[in-house]
Amino acid sequence: MTKNITSLLSLMLAVILVSSCSAPKKAENKQPNIIYIMSDDHAYQAISSYGYGLNETPNIDRLADEGALFTRACVTNSLCAPSRAVLLTGKHSFINGKVDNVHAFNWDQDNFPKLLQANGYQTAMIGKIHMDGIPQGFDFSMVLPGQGSYYNPVFLVEGERVRKEGYVTDIITETALDWLETKRDPEKPFCLLVHQKAPHRNWLPAPEYVNLYDDKTFDLPETFFDDYSDRGSAAKEQEMEINRDMMWGHDFKFIVDPNGDSTNFVPFLKRMNPEQRANWMAAYESENQEFLNNMPEGVELAKWKFNRYIKDYLRCIKSVDDGVGEILDYVKKSGLEDNTIIVYTSDQGFYLGEHGWFDKRFMYEESLRTPLIIRYPKEIKAGTTIKHLVQNLDFAPTFLDYAGVEVPADMQGESFRKLVSGETTEFRDAIYYTYYEYPAEHMVKRHYGVATDRYKLMHFYYDVDEWELYDLENDPQEMHNVYGKPEYADIQQMMHNRLAELRTKYGDSDELDQQYLNDYLETRAKRKKQK
Repeated sequence: MTKNITSLLSLMLAVILVSSCSAPKKAENKQPNIIYIMSDDHAYQAISSYGYGLNETPNIDRLADEGALFTRACVTNSLCAPSRAVLLTGKHSFINGKVDNVHAFNWDQDNFPKLLQANGYQTAMIGKIHMDGIPQGFDFSMVLPGQGSYYNPVFLVEGERVRKEGYVTDIITETALDWLETKRDPEKPFCLLVHQKAPHRNWLPAPEYVNLYDDKTFDLPETFFDDYSDRGSAAKEQEMEINRDMMWGHDFKFIVDPNGDSTNFVPFLKRMNPEQRANWMAAYESENQEFLNNMPEGVELAKWKFNRYIKDYLRCIKSVDDGVGEILDYVKKSGLEDNTIIVYTSDQGFYLGEHGWFDKRFMYEESLRTPLIIRYPKEIKAGTTIKHLVQNLDFAPTFLDYAGVEVPADMQGESFRKLVSGETTEFRDAIYYTYYEYPAEHMVKRHYGVATDRYKLMHFYYDVDEWELYDLENDPQEMHNVYGKPEYADIQQMMHNRLAELRTKYGDSDELDQQYLNDYLETRAKRKKQK
């Protein structure tokens, strides 16, 4: 009897083993997931990991503590839509065609999400893209039309206009989390692009943060009263000074300006629901009235304007940081942490009062440099710092490299995967930059240039012909143009040579500059006639 039972058990075990061997196994997902979080106009100076002491961003810092922080990440064109086109295509603006916010973007061209889709990835884009047309390369898209609104915004959900109640940063974060939890296919690797509108102008904080920093007065940056005496006409003729060019309604949130005239802020209030509007008025109107009754002058007025700007800007970032924390918590809770690449960055740098400015556009450091933090526990050591010159041009080839997808030969960026993992210390030693949107808002002249780890050469070429050269080691704030100085003659020639090399390498030329200028002026003229 015992012998029969033993034989039966042996037979059953054999059947189980054979069955388990022959049963199809669930394929292990080796391709990493990718979550790319990009905020609009988020200056590296306003991330506490970068050490400027302006604000605290504990969740973004958490990402930096557990991954790599880049100290010289740069953009190729410091403007919203062109930067996004470079991200998607891995090509310079003059190649992908989106050189400014006026020229159309051709969605039919290849982009990295399309290539990921073709290789088994599920893809989604949620938030701001600032380019016309339905985004291509995404299984799901919910994007803001144009700049979008901070309060109760309209989104294009798969192309259909849908108004959503709430605060834009929270809505984008919540939609991203919902897609991760309920809409994605868990059997597939995914790539999720989370594009926050904040902290783009005109900096309307979330209801819960309208009083943040009320108890604090921020000092003016050291260069706030820069007179641009040792720079060319571009720095002198810009229209992006906090003290001169910001608007009482749009930027400072006044319903009535100091002259007693109504401003353009009322439409923003009308967009809010009654509860949101009451909350806003309680936070801002008594302070505004006190200002109007006791209006400061001179330096004190400049300090007030700067503080209204910087406080609203940083209040918007607080909501962004909260959202990053929610996404990090979800990834950890869901067991996705080890196999998910998470990136935090911005579409460009931004001025927070340096040289008296807000906005971006210039090739000067605050505009050129962008925050970049990446975590991927499988390959990136916690607490890594990368000082090399990477650009937003490099995102597309880097993501394709991580996914094991061949990088198309016409992509102009370079994968920084081996650099950030520590496998190599070799990377590019110079970057190329272009800016085209002039004449236009803020009146930053057209220019292109080259930068190395120490030097920067720029050519302003439309309605002027001016060169600027900066020694970042001796002049990190770029206050003194050394172009034409005898002691920099060899450096100047070296930088001219590097500039010529990069223009040839990437396919840029004076002829292309002129073509885009002609197209731009023609389009502006047509729009002016239509108005």
